[in-house]
Amino acid sequence: MSGDADFWPKLVLAILATWRLTHLLSREDGPVDLIARARAALGDGVWGRMFDCFHCLSLWVAAPISLWVAAKPLNALLVWLAVSGAACLVERIGRPDVVLQPLPEPNQGEDDGMLRTKAEPAARCDASHPAPGVVGAGGATPGPSPSLDR
Repeated sequence: MSGDADFWPKLVLAILATWRLTHLLSREDGPVDLIARARAALGDGVWGRMFDCFHCLSLWVAAPISLWVAAKPLNALLVWLAVSGAACLVERIGRPDVVLQPLPEPNQGEDDGMLRTKAEPAARCDASHPAPGVVGAGGATPGPSPSLDR
C-alpha cells in the first residue's frame, strides 16, 4: 500500500523535473552560456534539431525519470509518455495566448506607394543592340545588357 502512496508525489516531481531540465536544455543559455554553446556545437543535425524542439527533447528527458516513478516495466512506458506530455502542458501554461486578428481591409483606389497605379512605358530597345536572349536583327546576343544611357 505504501508503494501506491509514493506514486503521486513521485509523478508530480518527475513532471516538474522533466519540464525544468527540458526547458533548460532547449530554451535557456545556462550558466556562462554553457548550454547555448553546446546547442550551437550540435549544429543543424539531428541532435541540434532535437535540442531545439521542446516536445522532442521532453521525451528523452522523461525516459530515465519515468523509471524512478514506475515499479513495473509496462507502467514505466505509460509513465514515460505521461510525464513527457505533462511537461509539454506545463510549458504551454507559461506561453502568451495566441491572438488571431483579421487582416486589414485592402485600400480601394488609394495610392500607398507600394504598387504601380498606372502603366509605365516599356523601355525601348534599339534593334542593333537587343537585350540578352532577345532575338533582334542580329539574333540572340549573349552577355550583359547594353546600357540605355545614350
